[in-house]
Amino acid sequence: MRSRWTALLAVLVLAGLTPQRVDAQSGPPQTPPRPPVMGGLQQNFPNPMNPSTKIPFTVGDFPTCSDRSRRYTVSLTIFNSLAQKYAVPVLQGGVGEGQPLTKLRLECGEYVAYWNGKVLNTNREAASGVYPYVLEIDGHKFGKKMLVAK
Repeated sequence: MRSRWTALLAVLVLAGLTPQRVDAQSGPPQTPPRPPVMGGLQQNFPNPMNPSTKIPFTVGDFPTCSDRSRRYTVSLTIFNSLAQKYAVPVLQGGVGEGQPLTKLRLECGEYVAYWNGKVLNTNREAASGVYPYVLEIDGHKFGKKMLVAK
């Protein structure tokens, strides 16, 4: 029964990340213009993970990086099955290494986040389960799920 609730909550969290738009139009439906690519989120590895994992992501219109002077506000958050903030990975490598990915200002490029498997602000290791994670770049959200296996 608990796994059903966990799965339901994970679906609800990820559904909340999907942009929804309803327009009242008279006439044929039109394809809205595509917004510029803000970045992307890849699957963490290893997955399932124990005790740590890396999460690759891109910022901006990588690999083109048409505006190299632009800085993006980037956050990466890991949630538990109750959609509560569970952990914040840190940036691995390059400028800003070791900084928590909370409203970090980054330029266009490829990055890797590192999570040591610990619960936010504690020394406790994460329990086995499915953990959604969300990358936010200038308000645009990208989500995936990871599996912690003990």
